[in-house]
Amino acid sequence: MSDRDGSQPSGRKDALTGGCLLLLVLVADVAAALLIAIVLAVRGLDRMDSSSGQTATSGSPQDWAPVLGFGALALVVGITAVVLLRIGHHAIGAVQMILCALVALIALTSWP
Repeated sequence: MSDRDGSQPSGRKDALTGGCLLLLVLVADVAAALLIAIVLAVRGLDRMDSSSGQTATSGSPQDWAPVLGFGALALVVGITAVVLLRIGHHAIGAVQMILCALVALIALTSWP
């Protein structure tokens, strides 16, 4: 019997698994980011509607929702990156670390 009887080389199988894992993780991160963007947009619309009835002397309270939302997203992406690095998917973990740094930077720039 030959080794070609329906089995793929392990390098190709690992690349396929890694590619599918990267795609799955990135889609999950994009979905979480869209959820945060939708929540922040709805909060912004609500704040615009409620600010029309305020007097000029009352100051608007500080809004910590963007900082908390993007901070939580950065934390989740960072934890995912560490887990991916620990299980041996170094390329995917590096991409996640870069995304974590970008989201953390967005969270710091939205600090009130």
